[in-house]
Amino acid sequence: MAAPRRPRRDAEANRRRLLAAAASAMLREGRNVPLASIAAEAGVGVGTLYRSYPDRDALLQALEYRAYGLLNGILDDIEDRGARGLEAIERFLTGTCAVADQLFLPLHGAPPLVTPEAVAARRSINRRLEAFIEAGRSDGDIRAPVNATDVITFSALITQPLTHGPDWTHMADRQIAVFLNGLAADGPRRVPGPCVRAADIEDAFRRRA
Repeated sequence: MAAPRRPRRDAEANRRRLLAAAASAMLREGRNVPLASIAAEAGVGVGTLYRSYPDRDALLQALEYRAYGLLNGILDDIEDRGARGLEAIERFLTGTCAVADQLFLPLHGAPPLVTPEAVAARRSINRRLEAFIEAGRSDGDIRAPVNATDVITFSALITQPLTHGPDWTHMADRQIAVFLNGLAADGPRRVPGPCVRAADIEDAFRRRA
């Protein structure tokens, strides 16, 4: 029997540690944190970092792809549980808050990727959220004139804690409740239209890129 390919498994484990450390370090110290500091936080040598990510841009791109994977993973779990409408939107928002320190995304200030893979990941997130909203409309528990971009924008806001504010977990929970209440009823305040579309976001990313 062939010997197990341990070096490949070790390399993958190192990449996971490096990306987690990079996301945390950049959130704490900014995007220009020394790469050597990231390597040290991950418990590997800087040479190991450069073998996986030859420069800062490569690391930033890997962080963005990883963030899309985390978001789609949250959506996978919601679909597996059979949630829909308001419940599904709530699970998405609370799920994104749980991984907020790992979300390196354009709406968090990261350079937007416009590769086919990144665009496909964003479209998947948008499509799945739209399905939750449409299910909520069908069930009658979502009545406000909103779309997936509204949910994504709100998620981007609540996953970036105030620098000098009080306990953000509590504050974010309150904001989520207020947002969900707004989705549930088309209240007395008119929502300015039209909705911002996913295509509008992609156009903005392409101009920035």
